Amino acid sequence: MVSIMSVNKHQQVKKRDEVFSDKISTRIWEETASDENPYIASSARCHGYEITDLVEKCSFIETLYLLFRGELPGKEEAFLLEKLMIFLINPGPRHPATRAAMNAGIGKTNPEHILPIGLTILGGAHLGAGEIESSMRFLRKNFKKPVGNVMDMLLKEAVAPEEGDWHIAPGFGSRYGSIDVMPGEMANGFAELDADRKILKWGCEFAQLLAPHQMGWLMTGLAAAVFAELGFQPRYGAGLFQLLSAPGLLAHGMEQSNKPMTAMPFVKDEDYVIEE
Repeated sequence: MVSIMSVNKHQQVKKRDEVFSDKISTRIWEETASDENPYIASSARCHGYEITDLVEKCSFIETLYLLFRGELPGKEEAFLLEKLMIFLINPGPRHPATRAAMNAGIGKTNPEHILPIGLTILGGAHLGAGEIESSMRFLRKNFKKPVGNVMDMLLKEAVAPEEGDWHIAPGFGSRYGSIDVMPGEMANGFAELDADRKILKWGCEFAQLLAPHQMGWLMTGLAAAVFAELGFQPRYGAGLFQLLSAPGLLAHGMEQSNKPMTAMPFVKDEDYVIEE
C-alpha cells in the first residue's frame, strides 16, 4: 500500500490558476427577484423582452428563434423555421429513435422516460443529431464553391462502404440503398421560398449530381441547411434537431403505452443470428 505521504514526495502538486466566478451569468435570461422571496422570480426577460409581452404578441416560433439567436426573426426566417418544424415533427416509425420510443412505451416504461429514451437514439450519427453539426460545417464550408468541384473531390477521395448506405458527405447519401425522396422534395420547396437561400440552393444542386449514384438529401442534411440559413451555430444543430423531432417520438411512444405487449411483433428464435 502506498501512503499519501510517499506519493507527495515523488509528485509535485500544482495549484490551479482558475478563478471561479461568484455568480452564474447568462445573457439569455434576466429575472427580477420577488420582494417577499428572493428565490422566486417576479418577472423575466428573454434577451431583453418581457416574457409577458412575448406571450401576448409573439408566436412560439418567434420566441424559440429569439431564445437561441438573441433577436426576433423576420417574417421569412420565422416562416422557414416553422415549415422545418412541421416537417421534422415526426421521424416516423421507420426511424430507429421512434422504434425505441415505441418499444419503451409498449414495455410499460414510465411515461416520463419514453421521450429521453427516444432522444438518446436520435442523438446517434446514423440519421440522427450526431450528424447535424458536421453537415452544417460541410455546407458552410462549401456552399460558395462550384458544386461540381466539390462532387469530383468527394468521389475521388471518399471510399464507398462494402455494405450498407454510403453517406458521401454529412447529411447526404443513400437510405436503404436508394434516394430518400421526401427530404429532397422538401429541400427544393424551401429553396424556392427565397432567392437568397444560397445554402439550400447549393445543396439542391449537389443532390442532383448525387442522384445517378442513388444518393441525395437526407433528413439531417435538410435540417442542417435550414439551421445554417437561419444563422444558428453548428454546435446548436444537434440539440435543435432533437427538439424539433421530439413530439413524434413522444406521440408514438405514448400510443404504444396504451396497448398490450402482444401488439408488438416478437422476434422468433430462428430469426436470431449469433455470429461466431
